[in-house]
Amino acid sequence: MASKSLAEWLAWQETLNTAEIDLGLDRVREVCARLAIHPPEGGVLTVAGTNGKGSCASVLEVLTRTAGLRTGLYTSPHLVHYNERIRVNNAPAEDGWLTAAFERIEAVRDGIPLTFFEYGTLAAFQVFTERCCDVWVLEIGLGGRLDAVNVIDPDVAIITTVALDHQAWLGETIEQIAREKAGILRAGRPGLFGDEPVPASVRDYAAETDAELRCYREDFSATVEGETWSWQGQAMRLSGLPIPQGYQAAQLRNQAVALAALECALPEVITDAGQVATALSDCNVPGRMQEYQDEHRWLLDVAHNTQAAGGLADWLRRTGEGPVTVVVGMLADKQADDFALALQGQGVPIQWVTCPVDARRGRGAHDLADRLAGVVAGAITPAETVIAALSEARDNTPVGGRIVVCGSFYIVGPALSWLGLY
Repeated sequence: MASKSLAEWLAWQETLNTAEIDLGLDRVREVCARLAIHPPEGGVLTVAGTNGKGSCASVLEVLTRTAGLRTGLYTSPHLVHYNERIRVNNAPAEDGWLTAAFERIEAVRDGIPLTFFEYGTLAAFQVFTERCCDVWVLEIGLGGRLDAVNVIDPDVAIITTVALDHQAWLGETIEQIAREKAGILRAGRPGLFGDEPVPASVRDYAAETDAELRCYREDFSATVEGETWSWQGQAMRLSGLPIPQGYQAAQLRNQAVALAALECALPEVITDAGQVATALSDCNVPGRMQEYQDEHRWLLDVAHNTQAAGGLADWLRRTGEGPVTVVVGMLADKQADDFALALQGQGVPIQWVTCPVDARRGRGAHDLADRLAGVVAGAITPAETVIAALSEARDNTPVGGRIVVCGSFYIVGPALSWLGLY
């Protein structure tokens, strides 16, 4: 395997374990123990949550990097290129770094059937170790307790929010899902919850494990003050912070919980309010409430569950009246009808263009159109490809109308490339 390209390595990794999702820590923990992995003391920040974890992780990355720390950021999935998942000082990992990490993993794997995600997670740890990163910002892939990222003990654990998603793996209720996400909390270490209300199972798990739970509006808060906002922590306060692009309340909560985590682990990073404000103004995460305007007004967001659809609906309400087209593609395990209902709830007539998702759990465009047919009021047009769906939306939305692209990374990534934004 040493002579394989990155693309060949990735294709081969998909054959190791027939299950795309195979939760459990035994496999990855055993291989991790055989590698020379050295997390930075006091500098591991792990982020879980149904929505907002990528945005929160990006805030942690930009603030620590701006403060002069060498920062490793691990997120998933990627929008366009696999290398995006593993970043050092915000630069995607080079192909050579990744293939070298894969070679080291393969040298010690000894037949253990790692999943594609587990292989990539170990590669991130290896790259961050070799590149001597001062801070590791690690985004949980799914859940928390049994996610591969959780083999590394966080110095601060963050849960952004909890909503219904991935029920087949995490549980059918908010409380069950919340308890799985709470599995990243550690005894004697801070755990942050960035939404309200706090699920009882999170409080219970924190008490059982003796984690130091700190919660939004109880231990830290965000307050909008005109054109800016202020953050209040336990011992620190920052004012004059910039309102995020495509503003919605969830974005402030994500930034607030990131600041609270840094107050716990690396308070020196956020002592200069002006530096923090500048860093936050530069923190525009691709594919998260990303706006673009040409002859149409576009919103691109990887929202794929009901809670996230509410944020898109709020954007439609705030951006006035007029024609709306939604380009959507979703994985088969997502509650597409609930997602569409939440988005349609803003009261503006919507025409829908469905597109296929090219992934193991992907749903076809015609299947998705059939699923939405009994739910939404507007016209539904299935397209054969993502690009065809985008062209359909552009050609059939009146000039000045709004186009929302959503439902999956597999849809938003190609859209960003097609629009020349990535």
